[in-house]
Order: sequence, then C-alpha cells, then structure tokens
Amino acid sequence: MSMSDQAVRRRIEELGPWFHNIELGGISTAPDHFLGNYPYMKWRKFAHAIPADLTGRTVLDIGCNAGFYSIEMKRRGAERVLGVDFDETYLAQARFAAEIAEADIEFRKLSVYDVGSLGERFDIVLFMGVLYHLRHPLLALDLIRDHVVGDLMVFQSMQRGSGDVAALDEDYHFWRKDLFDEPGFPKLHFIEHRYANDPTNWWIPNRAGMEAMLRSAGFDIAAHPEAEVYICRPAGAPAGEGAVYPARGANK
Repeated sequence: MSMSDQAVRRRIEELGPWFHNIELGGISTAPDHFLGNYPYMKWRKFAHAIPADLTGRTVLDIGCNAGFYSIEMKRRGAERVLGVDFDETYLAQARFAAEIAEADIEFRKLSVYDVGSLGERFDIVLFMGVLYHLRHPLLALDLIRDHVVGDLMVFQSMQRGSGDVAALDEDYHFWRKDLFDEPGFPKLHFIEHRYANDPTNWWIPNRAGMEAMLRSAGFDIAAHPEAEVYICRPAGAPAGEGAVYPARGANK
C-alpha cells in the first residue's frame, strides 16, 4: 500500500491510543510507551525460540492486539496467520498495520472462549499477554489445548510475586498450612478492582503458579526463554471434543 507519511501519521492518530508500538512506514504508533519500545523489547528476548523459517506453517494469534506478533510470524514466512481479538479498536489497528506492512493476515473478532468454533488446529498458537485479563484463565488454557494447538503454544503472562518454584508433593494433609506462605508455592493473585488502572486485570500468577497452570491444562514446558514467556507443547495425544474439564491429574 502506498500512503504518504502524513496520511499514515493521521491514520495512526485516528486509531489511537496504541498499546503495540509498531513502526509503520517509519512512523511509530506508540513512541512514548511506558514500557519503552514494546513489544519489540520483549520479542527480541525470545524470538530465537521460535523457528526462523515458518514456511508452510499456520499460526493463530489469540489476543492479537494491534498485530505486532502476527506481522512477525508472517515475516518468517508463515503460510497462514489468523489474528483474533475481542476488541474492535485493536482489530482496526491490526488491519491497518498489516496493510502498511504488506502482510497478508486475516483478523477476526473472537473471544478466547470461542476458539473451538474455528474447527481447526494451528501449528503455532500465540497466547501473549491475555491470561491475566481473563475471569476464567484455566478454562481458556483448557480450550486452547483441546481445540487449537497443533504443535507449539507460545505463551506469555505478566507475573508478580516470587520467582521461586518450590518442589511440590502430590498431596498434603488438611492441617498442613505453612506451605501456602512459602514464596515458591503456586499462587494466583486476584485483583478485585484495578491494577495499573486497568479493570480487566483479574488474575496475576507468580512463576510457580503460572507453570503449574500450564501443566494442569495439559502442556509440557519445552523452553523458558524469557522471564514471562514459555514455549509449550501438548502433553500426550490431542484430547477429543468434550474433554475440556478433565479429572485432576488426568493425562489429557
């Protein structure tokens, strides 16, 4: 697409504010982002953990926001990239960013709880920066595992609390209470009102809690290339329809 710098800048302003800082025609969408050059600063820390050549691969970007990661996947040669989000503003930003980047990407409005309606599995599923915005985070992980992950899930969540990970027993006596005060015990902090002035920040795990949730949802953690990022693979054979609520400890 050929647009003047002035036209690009004007459209960026019309679509703002932006959470993804993306360079479009040499113009940054969020140059004053409070996290710096985000999400590029995070991407460069784990980009090596994703195949550099995605020729022939399909990618689903859940919670795609303005499409930064979708565009990066297309730049690596992915045959098909589908970005989904529940926010029309983000989808408008993503479509414009992909248009300027000349990246053939499809974007749809879709809730993470409805991913089963896609009716297909993708080689790579990106689930970045979404979990803590969900009222039902473990359900979302179950649905992603059961319905759309074909090979890899690239996962990221904000974490707070200790970075320690305690060795856990299979079971604990009812009167054992001290372990809940241990820094490395899995925890999921509930935000009743707001965190960072965002009413959609609901649950924030510590590291142990995040890893335990991924395992509970039926994922093996293949790599942990960045503090908040995990490269995961489904554990065992794909689950069939109706297996969204497995018994605790069941091999999904």
